[in-house]
Amino acid sequence: MNILVTGANGQLGCEMRRLGAVSPNNYIFTDVAELDITNAQAVMLVVKEYNIEAIINCAAYTNVDKAESEPQTAELINATAVGNLAKAMKEVGGTLFHISTDYVFGCDGNTPRTEVMPTSPLGVYGITKLHGEEEIAKSGCKALIFRTAWLYSEYGNNFLKTMLRLTAEREQLNVVFDQVGTPTYAGDLALAIFSIIEAGVYSGNEGIYHFSNEGACSWYDFAVEIAATAGNTCCRITPCHSNEFPSPVTRPPYSVLDKTKIKSTFDIDIPHWRESMEYCIKRIKSRQQQS
Repeated sequence: MNILVTGANGQLGCEMRRLGAVSPNNYIFTDVAELDITNAQAVMLVVKEYNIEAIINCAAYTNVDKAESEPQTAELINATAVGNLAKAMKEVGGTLFHISTDYVFGCDGNTPRTEVMPTSPLGVYGITKLHGEEEIAKSGCKALIFRTAWLYSEYGNNFLKTMLRLTAEREQLNVVFDQVGTPTYAGDLALAIFSIIEAGVYSGNEGIYHFSNEGACSWYDFAVEIAATAGNTCCRITPCHSNEFPSPVTRPPYSVLDKTKIKSTFDIDIPHWRESMEYCIKRIKSRQQQS
């Protein structure tokens, strides 16, 4: 099977590269330099030229704050481009695997979010990601949408890597404690998607799924555990409120995702966030030693 991966240079895309290398299927990795997914004609050309049967869309506009001042760009990448991919899959009878976000939810409630709960995004980023989901539904293509949260990996820029650096450099650090969610290792999300594709169990199971690691914590708790695991114990980490870090957008105060559906549908075993965090830090340290 020929599988197109978009946004292949991002965190999730890099993890998909590692897995795709050991698959009997043919994974074709592209980023913006190879394929502009905002160009519907270009997307369709690639899909037909390479006989693409499935697309894993890892591409997204993810700068939450900047999206407030660039709503048109965010909409183009997070919604219009997604519609292009969905229409292409509809035309050839393929399946779209798309990554969405916990930001489609708002401030209501403090129980884990299920796939059927009402959406109420707070800012441009969440709104445009929800529009992407709506574009998929409108196209009528076969699709699996994976909403995830607090993504990190050894690749790119993310909270875990920032905390590793700052807790090694500083004596004191303030981190918000009034936002609760679940850190998600991109490697675990990639493995879940890869396993579903490789096992061929996605047909007939289309729909929206939630995926993050198990457990829940605040950003403060996450930072403390990162520092402790890395041995950066000289940095004093202090909890603070979100309003101490002014932002153009309000972030969801509680965005823990309920993963019952994906676990029961695909018999997936999901690691606890601490376990995956420790594994990721080991990989980062190993790469640093090798270089």
